[in-house]
Amino acid sequence: MTPSRRLLDDCFLHDRDRLRHDDALAILRDRVSATVGHETLDLAVATGRILADPVRAGHDVPLADNSAVDGYAFAQADHGRTGGRFPVSARIPAGHPSPASLLPGTAARIFTGAVMPAGADTVAMQEDCDLDEGGHVVRIPPGLKPGANRRRAGEDLKAGDVLVAPGTRLRPQDIAAIASTGTPRINVFRPVRVALVSTGDEIRRPGDPLPDGGVYDSNHYLLSGLLAGFGVEIADLGVLPDDAAHIRRTLERAAATHDAIISTGGASRGEEDHLVEAIDALGTRHMWQLAIKPGRPMNFGQIGDCVTLGLPGNPVAAMICCLLYVRPVLSVLGGGAFLTPRRFQVPAAFSVEKKKPDRREFYRGILASDDTGRTVVRKFARDGSGLITSLREADGLIEISEETTRIDEGELVNFISFAEFGIPAR
Repeated sequence: MTPSRRLLDDCFLHDRDRLRHDDALAILRDRVSATVGHETLDLAVATGRILADPVRAGHDVPLADNSAVDGYAFAQADHGRTGGRFPVSARIPAGHPSPASLLPGTAARIFTGAVMPAGADTVAMQEDCDLDEGGHVVRIPPGLKPGANRRRAGEDLKAGDVLVAPGTRLRPQDIAAIASTGTPRINVFRPVRVALVSTGDEIRRPGDPLPDGGVYDSNHYLLSGLLAGFGVEIADLGVLPDDAAHIRRTLERAAATHDAIISTGGASRGEEDHLVEAIDALGTRHMWQLAIKPGRPMNFGQIGDCVTLGLPGNPVAAMICCLLYVRPVLSVLGGGAFLTPRRFQVPAAFSVEKKKPDRREFYRGILASDDTGRTVVRKFARDGSGLITSLREADGLIEISEETTRIDEGELVNFISFAEFGIPAR
């Protein structure tokens, strides 16, 4: 089954030369939609996939009142009358039927998860109780509130409740919740098929001889690692030479069998940047010169219903654009939410005397502790967008707004942790 709504031919049109960060995100959020079909999977292999149909609870969870601990079930109202001494009249293991009703003035030995007997409303933990008469009488201390250590039927879910909504990327805890309803199989979106391509006569893959002026293709490995964390299927189209006809043929074939094409390099309008020219010839392209640093030369377009995302060639810019723009686009294409990372305000352990206005900037940030033990963020010393070292050393991105023109040490700044994108800490 395929979603009825497809990408629109004008989905990337705008009338400005350089888009601000928030404007670019707003256009993507409004115009990009899910384009992949559905498939049914066993629950055991559905972690990480995006749910296509709602999962509802077919019954209350828990199904019946049950004990939260190993102990003794009793009626709290009987405690004063018995002085806390209760004959043990039943034993109720988990997974076994509960007696029809607890005899008045008695207690039942009960285990975690076992169904509460009718007539009992409270459970005393076994370590708080003492046994008399060879274990036939239990002394329960006073002070327990009625209902203590009892799980109510339906306190987690009521029959008919939406347990997990469509568009949710399923985590282990979501899978566990679905399993608790007895649902064995679920309908999920098919993974987004992404074609990943590098461009440029100078680019070589590790292991190949490096000619004069050549550069090893670090971006491919950077992006394929990031994309693997996004839950997509990746096809490596290799390195395309600066040959207009070859690039056009490759993109045309890829667009017919993939949901998105992600490229690095060739995002500007130089004489040898044939990628943009090919997109113009095959589909719809609008060059979004973004008002951000790093990452300005980035383009978005489409060939039919295949989205094209052209990332800058410098590794830092490529990674930042992938996290901020590619990630939410791929999530929506695959039936998920438009993902926006959370920001945390952290005192700056650096200063910037002068920043260009009307441009959002993303510094590489390193979390540290000051002399008082307070968490602060340091700025990586150098700003070059080709410095892979800065990505390795950083804990995340320091985000500086378009309106900011200077930063004083100690000022609160927005920090986006790499953990927001599923990237492990150093």
